[in-house]
Amino acid sequence: MAEHFFRTVRGSGPGLLLAHGAGGGIAPNFGPIMVRLAAEYTVVGVDYPGTGATPRATAPLSLDDLADELVRAGLDAGLDTFAILGYSLGTAVAVRAASRHPDRVTALVLTAGFARPDNPMRLALDVWAALLDGDRRLLATFLTMAASGRSRLESLTPGRLDKSIDQLAGVIPPGSPEHVALAASVDTTGELAAITVPTLIVATTEDLLTPPVLSERLASGIPGAELIRIRSGHDIGTEAPDEWLDALTRFLAKAV
Repeated sequence: MAEHFFRTVRGSGPGLLLAHGAGGGIAPNFGPIMVRLAAEYTVVGVDYPGTGATPRATAPLSLDDLADELVRAGLDAGLDTFAILGYSLGTAVAVRAASRHPDRVTALVLTAGFARPDNPMRLALDVWAALLDGDRRLLATFLTMAASGRSRLESLTPGRLDKSIDQLAGVIPPGSPEHVALAASVDTTGELAAITVPTLIVATTEDLLTPPVLSERLASGIPGAELIRIRSGHDIGTEAPDEWLDALTRFLAKAV
């Protein structure tokens, strides 16, 4: 585990922690909505080992460690309590943080998430892991297919699609192998029933990586969770940032 996690702290107001996805980061996953979030909240995020400015880990990642480091960053920023916005793998980090620090977490927003991978997701993670050892453009092609909604893909010209794939191939984080391995091992199903804070589940309806059924399972496991659906692929920050922001800010205005 890396000794230092790079932290992002912006804005003022009630606390909102950000937990990003595998192979992502605070800027890639939340950049499109960060400015508007920071206008209403004290936003705190950490980049997992091997992404952003955080050194790559020398050992497998632990969900407990990621959750504890995120909470520690919030406390160090002067926040006593906070909501957590989790995206993809970050939804498991958020649930684990709420389980381990129930006195600190006031609400959860779980976007494009899962409690544990189902078999289709496991197969996708296996392919992702295998491609990390080879052609990065081929990996970027696979991730573009898996993470983009059909509507988004159909809107791109062949030239724009090729350019998007080339750009993604150049920014794949070095810590991706550890992120993907952790995602494959996640299982928070036994913790869901004990979550008592207000929770919003955001299902991305055109998502091939974490399809809506996985969000539905999260919602059914957390007492009183609210489930909404947004037309988007996995990359909701690119495909539907306004809808995502509107949904989470409306929810947080009531919940915190």
